[in-house]
Amino acid sequence: MKFSLNTTIIKPENNEEVKSAVILLHGYGGDGKDISMLTLNWKRFLKNTVFLCPDAHEVCSINPVGFQWFDLNNEDPEYTLQESKKAENVLNSYISEVSNYFNLEYSQICVSGFSQGCMMSLNVGLTSEKEFSCIVGFSGRIINMKDLSPRIKTKTDILMIHGENDPIVPPNNLLEAKDFFIRNKIKIETLMIKNCDHHIPMEASSAALNFIKKKIIS
Repeated sequence: MKFSLNTTIIKPENNEEVKSAVILLHGYGGDGKDISMLTLNWKRFLKNTVFLCPDAHEVCSINPVGFQWFDLNNEDPEYTLQESKKAENVLNSYISEVSNYFNLEYSQICVSGFSQGCMMSLNVGLTSEKEFSCIVGFSGRIINMKDLSPRIKTKTDILMIHGENDPIVPPNNLLEAKDFFIRNKIKIETLMIKNCDHHIPMEASSAALNFIKKKIIS
């Protein structure tokens, strides 16, 4: 199988039938192999799920061995917004490919991501014409609330997890996102993890797995 984005793919073991998919989006400067480490535990409990971990479409501007969904070197919010929308288009096409290849409805697909990947998951997950099973975000934020609000088309359930000591994406972003989603009548669950910085600890991985298990159709 070949998709428009280079992808690390973890298929169900023992040739189990694919009944659902989890798409995992890496953070700034990372790649699909990095975030695929989450599946080492998840795949044991989601036996009919295929995990797809794509590399972003751009080489990272500060780490040429990694990738980016949008450039963070330019501090102009309007530039960031426009670049993120370009990435949305790339991901929308990619998700459509995944849906068609595995013959899955969007309701059988979870979109998840870390940091910049979380930001993209929120935008793609809520502006899609079709509702996903759920959105799971680690250590991320909403890119632009003013832009996102009128573009929301679905009410996909969300889980957002953040470390209380995150120096890269400050934890107040989690609280602001929660308030935004509540005001937009989108069901949101949150978890703030103590003594955690900008990474995904086991507590976060386990909470995400339990959430996905309840939401995904498999």
